[in-house]
Amino acid sequence: MKIILAAVNAKYIHSNLAVYSLRAFAKAYVSETKILEYTINQQMDEILMDLYREKPDLLCFSCYIWNLDYVEELAREIKKIFPETILWLGGPEVSYDAVDVLTRLRQVTGVMKGEGEETFLELLEYYHGRRETLEEIAGITFRTENGEIRENEWRDVMDLSRVPFVYEDLSLFEHKIIYYETSRGCPYRCSYCLSSVDKCLRFRDLNLVKKELQFFLDQKVPQVKFVDRTFNCHHTHAKEIWRYLLEHDNGMTNFHFEVSADLLDEEELELISRMRPGLIQLEIGVQSTNPDTIRKIRRTMNFKRLSEVTKQIKTMGNTHQHLDLIAGLPMEDYESFGKSFDDVYALGPDQLQLGFLKVLKGSYMQEHAREYGLIYKDRPPYEVLGTNWLSYGEIARLKQIEEMVEVYYNSGQFSHTLDWLVLEFDSPFSMYKALGSYYEENGLFKRNHTRIARYEILSAFIRKQASGKEEFYRQLLVFDLYLRENVKNRPDFAGEPSADKAYLKAFYDREEKEPAYLKSYGQTESRKLRKMTHIEIFDYEVDRDMKPCRTVLLFDYQIRNPLNYEAHMMRIGEDGRDDR
Repeated sequence: MKIILAAVNAKYIHSNLAVYSLRAFAKAYVSETKILEYTINQQMDEILMDLYREKPDLLCFSCYIWNLDYVEELAREIKKIFPETILWLGGPEVSYDAVDVLTRLRQVTGVMKGEGEETFLELLEYYHGRRETLEEIAGITFRTENGEIRENEWRDVMDLSRVPFVYEDLSLFEHKIIYYETSRGCPYRCSYCLSSVDKCLRFRDLNLVKKELQFFLDQKVPQVKFVDRTFNCHHTHAKEIWRYLLEHDNGMTNFHFEVSADLLDEEELELISRMRPGLIQLEIGVQSTNPDTIRKIRRTMNFKRLSEVTKQIKTMGNTHQHLDLIAGLPMEDYESFGKSFDDVYALGPDQLQLGFLKVLKGSYMQEHAREYGLIYKDRPPYEVLGTNWLSYGEIARLKQIEEMVEVYYNSGQFSHTLDWLVLEFDSPFSMYKALGSYYEENGLFKRNHTRIARYEILSAFIRKQASGKEEFYRQLLVFDLYLRENVKNRPDFAGEPSADKAYLKAFYDREEKEPAYLKSYGQTESRKLRKMTHIEIFDYEVDRDMKPCRTVLLFDYQIRNPLNYEAHMMRIGEDGRDDR
């Protein structure tokens, strides 16, 4: 029997942990089971032809909000080509309305609900004649031979330590994100999240976890993303893992964790403080700072404590922090969301994600949609269009702000300019709102802008908003540009080079003979100094507090900050003179 597990992912070609776990758990049938990975950016015909070459007897699709429409279309077309192929679906997007799925997709034999490892194994046993009926398999909804839809009871959750490790052969995961789980379920009951449906929080055995982490470290995997919903909800578990990573750091692998920052205790913070810059990164879901909203969505969060912790971690200078907000939650209107935005922006996260509520099937939020006046898209990802508190027009404005935050804040390319520009406005939220309005008024949305063009647009926006300070901000933009980019063709907004050729030649000639500045931070004269550095003269203390003071800075692109990729920068002169 030829079995195909197909993963059609949304945005990236990445390892789909779920389908690899299914295949590994059904080890008796591994030789018959093949995993095929696609993206929704591929043409339907391309996937159909690929599946035609495989000619599967049993074809299973993993379904999520980002790929459901695509998978449903595939299912309808595939049965025209392979009328005898048995087709099953699984995943969160079909688990909670399995009867409806089978009603609208008559091509599909059944749906695996919830955790799939044991269910998939028992299905294979059935199709190999080792089980008599589908009725005895928990965790499925299926179509009988006479067309009747039958729904079996849900399966009890499994011991997580029984889930096989799927990454022994890393050649299967080249150029893919490595996802890893040490727990399933969540202790919280946030109304918008499906993790709240799984009320059984369980953990993988720590000895197994350490063995598997060591494998990633030995193989020098670039990044491992933990999919644990709230990694630090069990302090002992989290500390053991972080302590192990600290003690066995290979100097290059990065580990990504979703945490509740307000739960981090002093011992955990002390562990973080000793970590190599870039060893871990933290994703922190704030969602809202409106206390009424937090209560309404049944979330547990102490924002005061969260603020203290994120600020403390920021001062450590070694850990990337990604903070999330969700627009469209109950009790949060446009003004309230603006305040939530400003509250989180003030924490100075490395990234600020402005997301929009998705009313997921099976969630508490879906059950109370009428009460909250939730209007949302009928098709995945079921994104909110309006609420009792937020109109569609306001959501449209927030979409513009989201894009501006992504382009200008999250890119990290304009950080020093934005730090000063925000002072020209009543609040950070009002600044990004004004920037979004500027884009709309000038027809700048829905265009592909180059990186340099974004600088030019911001420069034009500043001229409108901060008249009389054009030179001040021009130098800030130049500083931000060269802090990230070794630009050889100087853009128009930067003006003429501030350091003339004679000054540059004299500096580099001296460094070749007597590399004083290179030695001052542990480098040698053998480095390609002329090619891999840039020198700029500023009229302000650009790297400090912007006081008027002519300053010469050198940007070194061979030494970069592992958190934000900024070039190493050093002061090599004041008042246009060499300091040496």
